[in-house]
Amino acid sequence: MSEPAPAIGDTVRDTVRGRVGVVMDHLGTYLQLRPVHGGCEWDARPEYVQPIAQADLLGERVAQANARSNPGGSR
Repeated sequence: MSEPAPAIGDTVRDTVRGRVGVVMDHLGTYLQLRPVHGGCEWDARPEYVQPIAQADLLGERVAQANARSNPGGSR
């Protein structure tokens, strides 16, 4: 028995792209995901997404904040 598709608003990891996103919509056999802090949506198959733990979500947000605070990269 397969797991139900994530609900709109759930945060998931796209295992194919290695990205974390929020489920914005269900379109046919695909989910539309958007990056946690906004950006362009992408399509993902429900069988290739996993729910993300709150600790992992926090780590993702810290990584994105660090990237924003250091746009030139490390020196």
